[in-house]
Amino acid sequence: MTMTLDAAFFARLSRLRLAMGHKASMNLTGNRKSTQKGSSTEFSDFREYMPGDDIRRIDWNAYGRLDRLYVKEYMEEKEAVVSILIDTSASMAYGQQPDRPSANIAGTPHLAAPVYKKSECACMLAAAFAYMGLNNMDRVILYDMRQMQQPFSASGGKHALPGLADWLSQRTFEAGVDVNEAVRQLPMKGPGVTMIISDFLQESFVDADREQETVRKLLRFLAYRKQKTALLHVLAGEEISPGVSAELVGTRNLIDMEEKSALRLTLDAASIRVYEQAVQAFLSGLRAECARMGAFYAVCGADKDIDQLIFRELRKLYDI
Repeated sequence: MTMTLDAAFFARLSRLRLAMGHKASMNLTGNRKSTQKGSSTEFSDFREYMPGDDIRRIDWNAYGRLDRLYVKEYMEEKEAVVSILIDTSASMAYGQQPDRPSANIAGTPHLAAPVYKKSECACMLAAAFAYMGLNNMDRVILYDMRQMQQPFSASGGKHALPGLADWLSQRTFEAGVDVNEAVRQLPMKGPGVTMIISDFLQESFVDADREQETVRKLLRFLAYRKQKTALLHVLAGEEISPGVSAELVGTRNLIDMEEKSALRLTLDAASIRVYEQAVQAFLSGLRAECARMGAFYAVCGADKDIDQLIFRELRKLYDI
């Protein structure tokens, strides 16, 4: 899997930080404020003095007023967990890909053609958000949804980026994925951020009668796990609007990339309108349910420039 992200791109990412919906509660030092009390310089609260407390924390002004000993408590900075789940099903390998030389993740400047396969777009999004977490000393865990028991875990800052890029480059996109089942295999890691990068082209999501309940169960589960959830919906331009691709207009045999079943149909202006209306209903259903459950949702077109996606359309995900 080749990616076209350069050093200048990552330098711009260094100014961003993922917004956290919950305070961190891990046991490693980082840049997030924890629910535990510690020794940072940010004041949290007072409590009564107990034998063994550091006498330097006694508030003598409070003692003078109340004739009782109180100590100051401070928020301790802890490492947060950013979990990024990548849909590696065969449908994610779809998309136009113009002839262009490949570029290393930290190598040559990215080229102008902003059209990628969905799998490539997904990996670039994962790399960008993982770097954002690492740069702010969060623990980042990347999951291949087909191999949830073999995640890639990184911490210690942006020096972990080469290993992360190597892991992403080894992903293959084949067979099928059950997004809900993959999410339920997430280990208990405490409060944090969970990002799901997928085309959500799974029957339980696409079926209008089941979509709402499917999404609601998924988001409720993550809310129970105290996760700030983001669904990044990666689609190719022609999946949103078939009319943009001349190759799809007319009588065509459409082959399911995962089940290998075939469907012969004729795409004319009327049928394309019906399809586009169904797609918009699908997207609107996901967007509405995420808004209702307090999750972030965005359509990430694989035909868009990665700069536009990261620095414009997904800005609500960041603390700046």
